[in-house]
Amino acid sequence: MSITTLPDDPQLRERFTELKPPLTPQAATIEANRCLYCFDAPCTVACPTHIDVPGFIKRIASGNLRGSAMRILDANILGGSCSRACPVDILCEGACVMHKQGRHPIRIGQLQRHAIDAFHDAGGDVQTAPRNSRHVCVACIGAGPASLACAAELCRQGAKATVVERRALPGGLNTYGVAEYKLRASESLREIEMIRRMGVEFRFGAGIETAEDLKELESEFDFIFLGLGLGAMQQLNIPGEESEGVMNALELIAGYKTGRIRELAGTVVVVGAGNTAIDAANAARRLGAETVYLLYRRGEREIPAFESEYEHSKVEGVQFLWHRQPMAIRADAHGVLLLDTVQVREVDKELVPIPDSKFTIACHLVVPAIGQSPITDLMRDFCRIDVRDGQIVTDRATGQTGNPRYFAGGDCMNGGREVVDAVADGKRSALAMLTIAEAMYA
Repeated sequence: MSITTLPDDPQLRERFTELKPPLTPQAATIEANRCLYCFDAPCTVACPTHIDVPGFIKRIASGNLRGSAMRILDANILGGSCSRACPVDILCEGACVMHKQGRHPIRIGQLQRHAIDAFHDAGGDVQTAPRNSRHVCVACIGAGPASLACAAELCRQGAKATVVERRALPGGLNTYGVAEYKLRASESLREIEMIRRMGVEFRFGAGIETAEDLKELESEFDFIFLGLGLGAMQQLNIPGEESEGVMNALELIAGYKTGRIRELAGTVVVVGAGNTAIDAANAARRLGAETVYLLYRRGEREIPAFESEYEHSKVEGVQFLWHRQPMAIRADAHGVLLLDTVQVREVDKELVPIPDSKFTIACHLVVPAIGQSPITDLMRDFCRIDVRDGQIVTDRATGQTGNPRYFAGGDCMNGGREVVDAVADGKRSALAMLTIAEAMYA
């Protein structure tokens, strides 16, 4: 059975035009020929999955798109998603030697997309070892990038892997949480369909909520990989937060990506200033909101979002309210939300309200975006694994937890990093499991 896809929505596609459209074949060839093919390529070192960047670009230059894609997929099975969602200006492109010459870095992300898109368009498949030729069976909890990478690597090498996911669609934040103008949900699902053809099995609507659920998995599988991501968005903890018209950032993004939210109007206030907050604010503008404020309790210099994301949000028309903190949410007689805020300043590293600085914003939607909570209590209590500062503790070299049958990777282990970091975690754990299993059956 193939992975369920989402119907194409022309209105959504029109509103969420891509920030970095695909290169034409001619443009890709020209760009590939700019590369110096460095022997000790810093771009490869900067990539958490260590894709052979000069190798795949050289193949594009010679017209070998399939060979280029295979070089990428050997290192990163989610190379398509990462080509769109990665902060390449900080990672591979940020390390490009062209910077030292005062020249524009090679457009590595777009070249990577060019090769992978050609591979998918041609119906390409990844070669795998004979199924179940390695005597190991693994359950991957969660269908986000870490679990997908883990399961794909296991099946590539002949092991059996089953991804267990509580939601209706796989992909985690790639499908539900990355802004559509970066990564379309349909592209995420197309990539996962390729992984399914590698032999990965999927169980949807299967939440792991109790110790009994985990014991059942333990009885069926040799190892369990925890690719849980993070939990629910954190609460603002202010009066009126449960009011109608309050929707967290991930709900907003998932809503429009899956077609449940088609338009917005009026004024929207996003609370927070991370990359997810920026994505939600940009989305609100593209969905039709006339005014979008991003409210942040600190100043412009302290903004946690990447600089490129912040600069782009200005182009989208997002307005910023600095040193403002939400205090309460009310509704007037007409159902319009009233967000009470107060200006704050830092005193001895504490944010202190400034007297007589209360300011009320009339709006139609309030979007909290102040981070996600850890989702590790069940794991700590029933899996006998260590949790520190809300993160699952693992051996960094293998992803193995204190319980030798459990491995972990992605946001539940690293606290919330990039898609490519999750892919690296998942692959690393898969290789460690295979090594352990080989020693057991030797």
